[in-house]
Amino acid sequence: MPSSRRLLLVAGMLIAAAGLAGCSTTIHLEPAADANNPSCAEVSVLLPDAVGDLDRVWTDAQATGAWGEPTVVLRCGVDVPAPSTEVCTTIGGVDWLVLDQEDERQRLVTYGRDPAVEIIIRRGEELDFRTVVESLSTSIQSGLEPATARCTDRVPTDDGTGSTEG
Repeated sequence: MPSSRRLLLVAGMLIAAAGLAGCSTTIHLEPAADANNPSCAEVSVLLPDAVGDLDRVWTDAQATGAWGEPTVVLRCGVDVPAPSTEVCTTIGGVDWLVLDQEDERQRLVTYGRDPAVEIIIRRGEELDFRTVVESLSTSIQSGLEPATARCTDRVPTDDGTGSTEG
C-alpha cells in the first residue's frame, strides 16, 4: 500500500476514534468556591478510576470527580467548616463531618483541612459506604496538607473486620 494511502487510513482511524471518545457522557457539576486552589488540583489528579464497583465518569467542573451515574460526587474547595456539633468520624485516616441526610443523599465534609472536600453519596444504592469514603480519603491524604485540627468526639465506625476506628 502506498505511504500516502496508509497515512490517510491512519488519519481516518484516528478521527473515528476521537469521534467515539466524544460520545462519553460528561456530568455537569458546579465547582466549589475555592476550586482553583492548587491543592485541589493535587487531589484531582489522584482521584481513583473507580470507587467500589463504580467507574469514574467525566465532569465539566474544576476540582470535581464523579462515579456511577453519578452515585458519588466529590468537590474540592468547599467552605472550610468551623468547629461543629455535627457527627465527626475518622474514615481512611481523614476526619469527616457527617452532615444530616437530605433528599436521599448523604454529605460528608473533611474536617481540619484547607481546602475542604465534600463527598455526596446517593443513598439506596448497592454500595459499601465505608469503602467509597476510604478510597477517596487516600487521594485527599496524598493531595492535601496534613490536617490542622481533629475531631474531638469521634464516632467509632466499623471497618468491616469487626474492629472499630475512632
